[in-house]
Order: sequence, then C-alpha cells, then structure tokens
Amino acid sequence: MKKTCDDWAPHFPAGKVGPHLFPEFEKRAKAVSAEVFRVKTAAEAREVVLNLARFTNAKKVVSVPCALQAAAGIEAALRGAEIEVHTDPSEIAAQAATADIGLSGVEFGIAETGSLCQDGYAIESRLVSTLPPIHVAFLDGRSIVPGIIEAFAIIAKVFDHGYISFITGPS
Repeated sequence: MKKTCDDWAPHFPAGKVGPHLFPEFEKRAKAVSAEVFRVKTAAEAREVVLNLARFTNAKKVVSVPCALQAAAGIEAALRGAEIEVHTDPSEIAAQAATADIGLSGVEFGIAETGSLCQDGYAIESRLVSTLPPIHVAFLDGRSIVPGIIEAFAIIAKVFDHGYISFITGPS
C-alpha cells in the first residue's frame, strides 16, 4: 500500500526517542480513555488481540498488515479462531464499515499527548482506524517521541504529499 514514507526511523531526532518515553505516553493515552497494552513478545501481542476479539465477540476484522502484526502471526491466529480477516484493499474498503475490529501499525507515538501518528496515505489505513468501533494500533516502543514539536519536525522532513493522521483516544 502507498505510504508517505517507507522508513520513518532515520528521521527521528537522535537520542530523543525510545521506550524510556513509554510511561509518559501510556499515562497520557489512558488520560484520554485509550486502552494501552504493553507486551514484550510477539506471542503476548497475539494473545492480547485474540482475547480482545473473544471478549468483544468479534466476527470480522479488517487489517492493514504491519511488521509487528506479521511477527506475531495475528491474522493467522484470528482466522484460526474462526474470525473473518480482510486484508486486501478492495475487501477492506467493502468490509470496514461493518467490521468489529480494525488493525494497523502506526509510525510513532507522542509521549506529550498519548497520541499516535499514522501514515494514512493509503485510504485503507484510514478506514481500519476510523470505521470499526475498535481500532488496535501496533506501536514499536522504540518509536516514541517526546512531544508535538518533535513530531512535526519529523513530518516536515518526510512529507511532500499524502495524508498523516494523529490518533488520540477513542473517536
């Protein structure tokens, strides 16, 4: 799928990003009613998503695959639990409005606000994060920046076209 930038990490401010910012990110995200699950392994991530799907009695998921999801085998696990999973762009467009859960990766988190920054150049990324009642975003803990100023500095380096989303709490 189209992206504004294929590799955001080289544009992060040296020495200012990383998992040491996770506690502040989590605190701010929870303050705006987001649920945050910190996992140490791919297996833990898979279990969190499966448990969420079971708890909500999800029948249909739309997913824009990312490396973290793939490493955890989340789509296969959901299918193994007899949950419909749609990943093809045309299927996502057709199914997002009636899906129970949307899955996608995000480029980085912002500790100051508990927000996520998503490269939404591909419409599918926007659909899975806005139409289903539940959106599960996969964030690499090494990709948390301190604040809005750093976030916009990163975006300024890579953005010349496309669509960038900031996700803060449930919508």
